[in-house]
Amino acid sequence: MSSRTLPENIPLFDGIAPRDVNAMLSCLGSFRRSVPKGTFLLLGEDEIRCVGVVLSGQVNMVKNDLAGNAVILAVVKPRELFGETFACGLRQAATVAFQAVCPSEVLFLPFTRVVNECSNSCAFHHRLIENMMRLIAEKNMRFIERAEITAQKTLREKILTYLSFQSEGRDGSYIVSPLGKREMAEYLCADRTALSRELSRMKAEGIIDFDKNTYRIL
Repeated sequence: MSSRTLPENIPLFDGIAPRDVNAMLSCLGSFRRSVPKGTFLLLGEDEIRCVGVVLSGQVNMVKNDLAGNAVILAVVKPRELFGETFACGLRQAATVAFQAVCPSEVLFLPFTRVVNECSNSCAFHHRLIENMMRLIAEKNMRFIERAEITAQKTLREKILTYLSFQSEGRDGSYIVSPLGKREMAEYLCADRTALSRELSRMKAEGIIDFDKNTYRIL
């Protein structure tokens, strides 16, 4: 696999030269998949042996509640990882599903070969392990953020907390949400109609402004 075809600035490969990425991917036995919209890359109870890196598109981590409704637990955007939490656990079966919400391309890396340094003791492999641990820690922080969002008492508070987290680290006052209205409702554990109604009220009251997936807190 040629590293020249990979997107630039993938955090998992921070500090590793492109020529070393190419050698490393071959050593690890990595592989790529291009999938159409709606494809489930992993289903609940599947055994996860690989870590996925979204190269293009978007993958959502979803779970069905007791009523059979899909709930979005996390949104995985290009250059981000998925599956690493389950791959590194004692029980490698997934308790969630990962679904491509648009045509996507994913790079898979066998987890055990990532965390166990190869016989060549390559310096860049050690850096890969450090990057992996850092990204797992950052992912856990995002789960804490979602827990804070869904713990809010009202739907309005959930919306404002979600938008506040989305605005962190961005320049300017406009926030582009990676979630459409249906996906946002699932992420906030809310009814889609109730979400649309509350967003309209907040816009009418001058609290927020929005156009499709672009928001601004007023």
